[in-house]
Amino acid sequence: MDLHFTADEPTASEVDAVDAVLGAADSRWFGGQRVDPSEAQTSESGHRTAGQRHLLLPVLHAIHGRAGWISRGALNYACKRLEVPPAEAYGVATFYDMFSLEQAPPVVARVCDDIACQAKGASDLCAGLERAMGPAGDGKASRCGWVRSPCLGQCERAPAVLVTAAGERPWTSVIAPATAQAVEAACSEDSPADAPQVRESVPQAGQASLELLHRVGSPSPQSLADYRADGGLRAWELALEQGPEWVIEQVERSNLVGRGGAAFPTGRKWRAVAQAGSPKYVVCNADESEPGTFKDRVLMEGDPFGVVEAIMIAAFATGSERAYVYVRGEYPDATERMRSAISEMGSAGLLERACPIEIRRGAGAYICGEETALFNSIEGFRGEPRNKPPYPTESGLFGRPTLVNNVETLANVLRILPQGGAAYAAVGTERSSGPKLFCLSGHVAKPGVYEVPFGATVRELIELAGGVSGTGRLQAVLVGGAAGAFLGPDELDAPFTFEGMRAVGATVGSAVVMPFDDSVDLGAVLLRIAEFFRDESCGQCVPCRVGTVRQEELLERLRSGQTIGTLDHERQLLREVSQVMRDASICGLGHTAASAVDSALERFPIFQGATR
Repeated sequence: MDLHFTADEPTASEVDAVDAVLGAADSRWFGGQRVDPSEAQTSESGHRTAGQRHLLLPVLHAIHGRAGWISRGALNYACKRLEVPPAEAYGVATFYDMFSLEQAPPVVARVCDDIACQAKGASDLCAGLERAMGPAGDGKASRCGWVRSPCLGQCERAPAVLVTAAGERPWTSVIAPATAQAVEAACSEDSPADAPQVRESVPQAGQASLELLHRVGSPSPQSLADYRADGGLRAWELALEQGPEWVIEQVERSNLVGRGGAAFPTGRKWRAVAQAGSPKYVVCNADESEPGTFKDRVLMEGDPFGVVEAIMIAAFATGSERAYVYVRGEYPDATERMRSAISEMGSAGLLERACPIEIRRGAGAYICGEETALFNSIEGFRGEPRNKPPYPTESGLFGRPTLVNNVETLANVLRILPQGGAAYAAVGTERSSGPKLFCLSGHVAKPGVYEVPFGATVRELIELAGGVSGTGRLQAVLVGGAAGAFLGPDELDAPFTFEGMRAVGATVGSAVVMPFDDSVDLGAVLLRIAEFFRDESCGQCVPCRVGTVRQEELLERLRSGQTIGTLDHERQLLREVSQVMRDASICGLGHTAASAVDSALERFPIFQGATR
């Protein structure tokens, strides 16, 4: 392998950070002992992969956590240890929003200014921080600084701020709802224990009893003993008693479909992986990054043992050798609670009949929620989607058959097995079965995660959340997330089901319900959505890379009134850009980047006053 390194040397602290992940180097030959090439293809945990490249993302996290940025010397040392070409490692490090390759303050406050936080005062918060701490992105010469951030997944307690502090004992803390004073105080403290605590997310029910959320809000979500006492592990015991085939049959009979937006039949996916050859993997996709979405975070924080139990069942049913939980990098509490639950389950011997489970942290890339981009991220490459076919059930993580489900999908399995697939399918509607989690934020009186059987209308969900807040006069509702659609006040009686949303030109998506009152500038909201997709496009394919930029440019011109041609001409260009992205992009990001914009322009008189 022909590796080229610069003369930059890592600091002793950076070396310690890398070695903490990889272990101490055995020699000075590329940072480790030279071994037979065939042996180098298998890591200590048994993965068939190029050396230890799959540890690149954890190593980058370790460096950044220690120093607050990734220096050239640290990256050189990591490349020597992992035998990864420096140019490729640089490409990976620069791919993620949470990593800085320029010297930065050791303490950074990431202030969400996405659509849910905008509706709850993010602009005022940013103005307050600018007065107290200087302009965004400043502070290189000081201990702390702040930057604007896309959605942090804390929408029900907006406005939100994520504070990260580098050092020998790095820490991360969420402040939500945040004030400028609280953020400034947190940045001056030495540990998260001294920082303001977030307001707890309290689950809400649309029926007499909760199923998916019944343990969320428990005073002891991190106690395995309490989890057992509350009926935990019942589904796992049933799976062991009845066997893998029975488990898959029940999931098939339940008519459960994926809760991440694609709505693929879960049982069909499980059976395909079960019938595939070994080795094979299970991946829990916990990288929810759709603006307005936070249901998976609430499940991981409030019921981590339940999520782990569901992963165990999936691995057992499909015969998988290893499982990964890919947790969004902006979810520190969820990450730690999941890590603790996995450790306790392992110590209790409960993983022996399933498989080892590893946590992998994302680093701020929405595209990594796409399953094949997630595989690339775990493997140590840029999080760029792969062409399909082959599909993950045939060739997924490390090129092997892989089962991928998001957190909410897996959580449903714990409800399916005790009652049976047929009983589960009887809940909801014929095409949308079971209970569903909905994310209510924006202008609602009681934002939060709401659990109701499929079939509730958009109006009923808003009423469950206390009705429209703010001015009390509803202007529009964003459903399905930033990749979803806007509905008008006269469309609220549409059932929030797969078939009901399809009938009104919308989608269930990530189950977002975000009302906006009549004080909101919808043009500004559309522009923020366009900016989000422009930033989050991985840039791999031309239709998305160029299309998201052109969409934002067109919206900026329309909003400013400085159109190049007539209003109709500019709107036609927007439609054409949207169509090209839908038809020619590699993955779902490009396919849906214009969905919300298109729906809003069709339903509301936005930019009607634009002139040349």
